[in-house]
Amino acid sequence: MPFLRSLNVGQPREAPWAGIGRTSIDKQPVAGQVEIGLYGPAGDQVSDTKHHGGLDQAVYAFAREDLDWWAGELDLEIRDGQFGENLTTVGIDVNEAEIGERWRVGEALLEVSSVRNPCNDFKMWMGRSGYDNTAWVKRFATVGRPGPYLRVVAPGPAQAGDEITVVHEPGHGVTVSTMFRALYTDHSLLPELLRVDGLVDEARRKADAYVANTRL
Repeated sequence: MPFLRSLNVGQPREAPWAGIGRTSIDKQPVAGQVEIGLYGPAGDQVSDTKHHGGLDQAVYAFAREDLDWWAGELDLEIRDGQFGENLTTVGIDVNEAEIGERWRVGEALLEVSSVRNPCNDFKMWMGRSGYDNTAWVKRFATVGRPGPYLRVVAPGPAQAGDEITVVHEPGHGVTVSTMFRALYTDHSLLPELLRVDGLVDEARRKADAYVANTRL
């Protein structure tokens, strides 16, 4: 049964190595219930609001199974929240979830909306945390299991141990991993994204531009 292993939050901290001089990537597990609002879990605050956060990136999920895989690659344990995720999941392949798929987590209803773009701040954070971050952005992108961003359809409390229930599957077959590859490693997949209702603006612009160019 899929469940929420950890719910993690972070506050802005000064970080000279970060692009804007501060970051909230250091997420820490929270005990007890946490209200998940439209812009994310209570106690979590985005630092770089130009590139992160908002309704379409309210919550970030990453699978414990994928953290364990990376731990094997890096030969060092990885704690929940280390990748900046709000939800550390168990038992659900978050990267094969369809865009628009809906999950009930605790009393909150969440919808898979977008994918993470690995950035230099992520690379720097991994290095400062003691991991080998050599070519980190490229390595992370090549693996193609980025974890999804989720929008909050209905706010509500959630906590570690809550079941994760898939309550809606759109059926178009465009998964988190498909979207990531389309946006970052295989642009020929961009037209596939246009099958998604409610596709996030950035992805739609890129897909529309690709289709328009291929018709010239």
